[in-house]
Amino acid sequence: MKKIDVHLNKIIELNKELPLTLYGKSQLFKEIYKNCDDVVFHSINLENNSFLLLFFSDLTDVTKIDESIITPLIKTQLDNIKLDVILSNIINISKVKILQSTLEVIDELADGNAILFNNIEDKAISFRISKYDKRSIEEPQAESVVVGPREGFIESIGTNLSLVRRKIKTPSLKMISYTTGTYSQTSLYISYIEGIADPKIVEEVKERLKKIDVDAILSLGPIEEAIEDTWYSPFPQVQSTERPDVVAAGLLEGRVAIFIDGTPFVLIVPVTLFTLLQSPEDYTERFINGTLVRWIRYTFVLISLLAPSAYVAILTFHQEMIPTTLLLRIAQSREEIPFPAFLEALFMQIIFEVLREAGIRLPKQMGSTVSIVGTLVIGQAAIQAGLVSAPMVMIVAITGISSFLIPQYAVSVAFRWIPFPIMFLSAALGLVGMMLGFILLVSHLCILRSFGVPYLAPLAPNDSSLLRDVLIRVPLRFMKKRPRFYTSINQTRRKEGEINENPKK
Repeated sequence: MKKIDVHLNKIIELNKELPLTLYGKSQLFKEIYKNCDDVVFHSINLENNSFLLLFFSDLTDVTKIDESIITPLIKTQLDNIKLDVILSNIINISKVKILQSTLEVIDELADGNAILFNNIEDKAISFRISKYDKRSIEEPQAESVVVGPREGFIESIGTNLSLVRRKIKTPSLKMISYTTGTYSQTSLYISYIEGIADPKIVEEVKERLKKIDVDAILSLGPIEEAIEDTWYSPFPQVQSTERPDVVAAGLLEGRVAIFIDGTPFVLIVPVTLFTLLQSPEDYTERFINGTLVRWIRYTFVLISLLAPSAYVAILTFHQEMIPTTLLLRIAQSREEIPFPAFLEALFMQIIFEVLREAGIRLPKQMGSTVSIVGTLVIGQAAIQAGLVSAPMVMIVAITGISSFLIPQYAVSVAFRWIPFPIMFLSAALGLVGMMLGFILLVSHLCILRSFGVPYLAPLAPNDSSLLRDVLIRVPLRFMKKRPRFYTSINQTRRKEGEINENPKK
């Protein structure tokens, strides 16, 4: 049963069961929904029968109410009709529910259902004929699709569940509903594949969701923060996606998906850093291309993390590491720069982040133009004004572009801000400081857990048998086992001999 908001507690305590008379029911719910002009109280008074129909005018399909409920009741010739007779002989609506208490009526009414009361019983019928305006299924906006399905989740949880159910048709795919948010009464669904998902992880997800106690759930943020293991870490311990194929792939690995009504994103747990750095296109391309793209991605993630710090450290403390010709060119470009390399790098990094954030917030028609033109204009103007050097502009530009290679936005945000403290250490201690910052970062990643799964698995702790899908992307015919850090049961993804190893034979 759903949790109801606190200002109704007194009414609920006094009226746990529905009144017997129709007048009592009407007065009770008029008191509960006082000053709620969108609640419709429709009385049906016949010669030998009286009914009360209760619904929200903007959440319920009024046409179906007229055709499927009111018209059949008016045409009936029976006297003192009971609710079970109405369901079996008069009204033909498939999705119905018998309600016994005030709290159940409030819950069903909030979902957009129509509630029917009669004058002789202390119960009611809920007809599921809700009506919601929703946008059509479109291509995902936050995750670009190169090769693969171009359908994305929308804000309707029912539609999102059906998109995944269409891809995984086994009855082993389980969907368990929850409701959270004292005032929002937001619907959640936990989804997993029975026989593949680890029961301990499924139970842990259920327990963490039950502990959520907030006024409203309007986005995935409160859910994500409430269920992650280490709340103070800048790294996400939950994967979010708006692609049904990504959710289906996660479920088949033994992971658990959390659907949230009102948002086009689905959360998947547990997760590792290497999973967040992988793209669905890695598995749709040829394995050689997928491996090369991964190497490029890993390389430039390190560049985005360490390039500004390395530049500051080498230019400040270790000039002997730079070739003489290059050092002379850098010295020439910095001849009139009044700031040390650290302040120069800090200034350019902040300006780049401001321009990037402005490009995101502006309308799509203007965002990309303003961010690109702004970067070019400000960078050139800063060089001509003698505030920064050309090499620094190039370093910051490469760093910024490298962060765009990260598929998950939440991870890219973390890698955008972590270089700042490493840059401080580099300015103070040189390359020793940079390595100290990198060691602290790796140590933090080593202690992170996502529902008990090490964040750097399978690299730390090392599992060489699973590195074939981390450092490289082997052909799919050799990926016969599911990751054991996600599930300890049914690890066989593909049986031996299921794919012909030599098609010519």
